[in-house]
Amino acid sequence: MKINRFMIAAPASGSGKTLLTCGVLRLLKRKGYRTVSFKCGPDYIDPMFHTKVLGTPSRNLDTFFAEPEGVRALLAKNAADVDIAVMEGVMGYFDGLGLDSSRAGASDLAETTDTPVFLIIPAKGTSRSVLPMVKGFLDFQKKACIKGIILNRVSPMLYPRMKEMIEKEIDVPVVGYMPVITDCALESRHLGLVMPDEIEELHDKLDRLADVLEKSLDLEQMIAIAGEAPEIKEDSYLSAFHKKTHTSKVRIGLADDEAFCFFYRDNLDLLRELGAELVPFSPIHDEQLPEDLDGLWLHGGYPELYGRELSENRSMRDAVHAAITGGMPVLAECGGFMYLHKELKDAEGKQWPMVGIFPENVWYTGRLVRFGYITLTEGSFFGKTLGDMRAHEFHYFDSEDPGDAFLAKKPTGNRSWRAVRSSDTMYAGYPHMYFYANPEMAPAFLDACASYQRKRK
Repeated sequence: MKINRFMIAAPASGSGKTLLTCGVLRLLKRKGYRTVSFKCGPDYIDPMFHTKVLGTPSRNLDTFFAEPEGVRALLAKNAADVDIAVMEGVMGYFDGLGLDSSRAGASDLAETTDTPVFLIIPAKGTSRSVLPMVKGFLDFQKKACIKGIILNRVSPMLYPRMKEMIEKEIDVPVVGYMPVITDCALESRHLGLVMPDEIEELHDKLDRLADVLEKSLDLEQMIAIAGEAPEIKEDSYLSAFHKKTHTSKVRIGLADDEAFCFFYRDNLDLLRELGAELVPFSPIHDEQLPEDLDGLWLHGGYPELYGRELSENRSMRDAVHAAITGGMPVLAECGGFMYLHKELKDAEGKQWPMVGIFPENVWYTGRLVRFGYITLTEGSFFGKTLGDMRAHEFHYFDSEDPGDAFLAKKPTGNRSWRAVRSSDTMYAGYPHMYFYANPEMAPAFLDACASYQRKRK
């Protein structure tokens, strides 16, 4: 499959990747290109910004969660029938699982998918010193995939001379620059950027950004380089994840509002393709669960920011409690896991009653408790032993009892700990799950929902 594509990456976090990616996506959409976007790695929030720009869901491509063939297959599946695919890198370009590995980083994804990369180089306060930085990134790995440079935070007056200097000294094109833009900043919170809906006049800001980039980037050159990307070989990798569909469609209540909004879109698609009907509901705004549900899916998000609203919606808390204690299967990840506790103590020390499935409390620790990829072993997922399951944790809150159903192991080093509460009808814990990490995960959840459906009917 021929997919025109490129990645925007940088030497470090905080270099403007998301801002530039959103501006480029806006510019491409404005010019009539059918575009799809991807985020490298497990981040939820950056794809939300991409989605706001394009009006279509952005997705993740993760070389830790999925095998290389799977990553390429998901790229091909989700980039079919578009003009160009744009990827946003993660952290620094060569950063990966640890100090000794670039695996699961931006460079790994670029190499896995043979994607041309435009590297953002911070250039404020420098001139000739930019040269060793550019040359170092180009020479660090045999297959760096870097096909162009974008200078960040330089003036329109200085840019032409810096472009000439770099292209004279190093065999790489400079395809544009991003000047200092004071009114388009994207603020951060402890899990990443603030949510798109929290930014006033976001669309106006993105339009102003696109106006600037239309003058400062050589978009035609970028698109031409994207067109040089080799074809993606189609294979049958994804068929292993579609081998079992449910003839009786199960209805799964999907928590979807301001508090629960961290989705892997490929997870949602896979459940639907396997025969599930996902029924959105809001634990904040709705008084009751949707009717005739066979399962619940409580995603991660920011329940701590909506403690009052979640707590004061007593009828919904009671409905969720009654459903779960009545045997309805539930998949509760991170924020959803927190929602099932007795009480949540937020960052200000205020305590809010939650659903109460678990008698313990969760509280804000003031520090990053767990961060990064893990592999879950030794446990069962909805009553089935599935082997290793790759997952991800990122949370500042902790539980008095986070569970011990699985052994969570870091992919590098020797660190491990017990995690997750699990039964035949429950997965509840801080690790976020990605169904394309194990072909048996989604069917196991749906089997539990189908079994509940048969019992209730």
